[in-house]
Amino acid sequence: MPDIDKSVYRGGTGEVVEKKSRFIATVTAVSTKEEAEEFIASCKKKYWDARHNCSAYIIAGAVDILHSSDDGEPSGTAGKPMLEVLVKEGIRNVCVVVTRYFGGTLLGTGGLVRAYQAAVKEGLKNCVLLEKKAGIKAELITDYNDVGRLQHFFSSSRVMVLHSEYGQNVVMELLIPQEERIRVEEKVVDITNGKTGLDSVEEVFYAPVEGEVKIWKIESKKD
Repeated sequence: MPDIDKSVYRGGTGEVVEKKSRFIATVTAVSTKEEAEEFIASCKKKYWDARHNCSAYIIAGAVDILHSSDDGEPSGTAGKPMLEVLVKEGIRNVCVVVTRYFGGTLLGTGGLVRAYQAAVKEGLKNCVLLEKKAGIKAELITDYNDVGRLQHFFSSSRVMVLHSEYGQNVVMELLIPQEERIRVEEKVVDITNGKTGLDSVEEVFYAPVEGEVKIWKIESKKD
């Protein structure tokens, strides 16, 4: 799986004005083509009196779906430049609509490209974005003799102890960055003299969101 999956956690809006034309970007998270098309339709309904409602979206998949629309602007001056911003930012499962209220002055090809891209960037600034990192969620069962050394190792590394349960043995639920997995496994075996390792290993994505760590399971693909 990829090391980082960047997406929108909370959508937002942004606006730029160029020669009295208003460019209003509305950004949202989507997970399917149908959701994206519904969002575009809702923006067109909301801004029914605007000259243009140009759009772009990226839907993640085995092969990502990329789509853009100039909605009456000269070909290649709106939708494609908007899509290029999303691609450059590495954001997926996202849809953006840029609404233009014409100000009476033609901007030319280059001016339109710059304005539509600037609007998308402004919209993204007002979103809450997620950078989901690849990780390993695992369980560790150990006796009390090794708990102190294990806790010290975890606190000095990038391993998060999500939960601990103290009974006959100590059960820890861990979140480990994917790139740290081998090192952590080897260190756990070393500290416990081979008595324990990582169990119930599951690949996940995780990200800090508004002061807490959120975890997403990765669904296996069916043939």
